[in-house]
Amino acid sequence: MEYYNEESIIPDETDFPLNMLRQSLYENVEVNVKEEIEVKAEPINIKNGEINIAKEIVIYDEPIAFTPESHLVKNDRTHTEEKSYQCSICDKKITHYCLLTKHQIVHTGVKPYPCSQCDKAFSRNSNLIQHQRTHTGEKPYQCSQCDKNFSLKHTLIQHQRTHTGEKPYQCSQCDKAFSHYTNLIKHQRKHTGEKPYQCSQCNKAFSQNTHLIRHQRTHAGEKPYQCSQCDKTFSNKHILIQHQRTHTGEKPYQCSQCEKAFAQKRTLIMHQRMHTGEKTYQCIQCDKAFLRISQLISHKRTHTGEKPYQCSQCDKAFSQNSHLIRHQRTHTGEKPYQCSQCDKTFSWNSQLISHQRTHTGEKPYQCSQCDKAFSRNSHLIRHQRIHTGEKPYQCSQCDKAFLHYRNLIRHQRTHTGEKTYIPM
Repeated sequence: MEYYNEESIIPDETDFPLNMLRQSLYENVEVNVKEEIEVKAEPINIKNGEINIAKEIVIYDEPIAFTPESHLVKNDRTHTEEKSYQCSICDKKITHYCLLTKHQIVHTGVKPYPCSQCDKAFSRNSNLIQHQRTHTGEKPYQCSQCDKNFSLKHTLIQHQRTHTGEKPYQCSQCDKAFSHYTNLIKHQRKHTGEKPYQCSQCNKAFSQNTHLIRHQRTHAGEKPYQCSQCDKTFSNKHILIQHQRTHTGEKPYQCSQCEKAFAQKRTLIMHQRMHTGEKTYQCIQCDKAFLRISQLISHKRTHTGEKPYQCSQCDKAFSQNSHLIRHQRTHTGEKPYQCSQCDKTFSWNSQLISHQRTHTGEKPYQCSQCDKAFSRNSHLIRHQRIHTGEKPYQCSQCDKAFLHYRNLIRHQRTHTGEKTYIPM
């Protein structure tokens, strides 16, 4: 009986001399008889960042009957998922000893496989081979159902799920399933509220790293995505794609209940609520609900009295930006809305729509209590007061109230003695 001791760093399974020894022995087996080799390997001992592996090889001289039982045991573990080897540094369990040695090298930080074309180095030879494909452009893994090629095998497997529709990763808290494990992890953060990616310049945190990167561009002012048809640049790629549709006129999102199509998905979703009547955004201070969150935000200002949009030319302030824009036209005299049938122009789009009904004769606002119809909603509201008896305009100096605001103004002159019209 002879003893051999070996101390070495095991860089990779393909370079491991014991594996080469095993392979040569199996290739030279004849008549099912060989010298028995027993390999006793202790776990890696890590001291001062160095790997120290002690192996004792015992060779027995007497011939014995041989079958590759160790190969059978290893193969059985792939079916039973038995993991006999545990890392002494972390709790990870691994099926084969050679995989355990490769795993433990990760803890040392040793990267014995440097790339010859750049400064990167790797702890495993297989990782180096994968990295080198970024230099060579090699894509050895081809999809059998389409012409796409991939540099990594697991990328091919993920791609093939687009053909099969397989979604093996299911959320334990809801019914959603995903084709990629990373997508499951991102989704689960919606349940847990976890936001592991925090901005170093402010207190905002995000559930996805891509969201953090986009946010950081607001600090840097970076806009890396430029439109090829105009000079506009954007911080997000999806905003660029949406912008490009203003050039192409593309409207890929079509309503299934009517023929309308939209350039943005969120616009389609808001439109579909008009068919369903769904109002998902509810005010917590009253019972009103709204189709859009922007409508809810504007409504909340009726409770708070907040008017964040102030005119730069006068002291007036407004609760909505659109109201400020319309007001500013009283200073500039701008009338951007022109009638296509006559030369009249208007400051507001609603004024143009009302005016166009004088050409078409359209009266879309009909009274529910009589047959009368009106071209403007405000006219219908005033008419309905005849049926309800409502008189919303009350005099501050006496108890009289009126249906119309102009009647209140006329009445108030009896108190002030003002004479607007000078008799001839």
